[in-house]
Amino acid sequence: QVQLVESGGGLVQAGSSLRLSCAASGRTGSSLIMGWFHQAPEKEREFVAGINWSGGTEYVDSVKGRFTISRDNAKNTVYLQMSSLKPEDTAVYYCAATSGYVIPSSREEFHYWGQGTRVTVSS
Repeated sequence: QVQLVESGGGLVQAGSSLRLSCAASGRTGSSLIMGWFHQAPEKEREFVAGINWSGGTEYVDSVKGRFTISRDNAKNTVYLQMSSLKPEDTAVYYCAATSGYVIPSSREEFHYWGQGTRVTVSS
């Protein structure tokens, strides 16, 4: 089992930056693929970004150039640096993990989930 705990959410103004963190514990390892999803009110949970053990990354088009995912394997922590935030980025952000190398974008392929951290971007 892998336990994931997110932190770093909050209320910010449009154009601001925010960094989310996700600390992993349990059966962790650098071979885990780590991902971030977000879920806006009354919408489906959607893939935002993912990173594999070798540092390969994937992003949804809407955040490319604004968000950066990174990981510190020594600390079992993954980060999501969010810049130029927009009101449409408002959502609960979830950290997720799965095994493998090719980064999936579907929630069904991630087996472990955190409880989420809320990000609100005001206009």
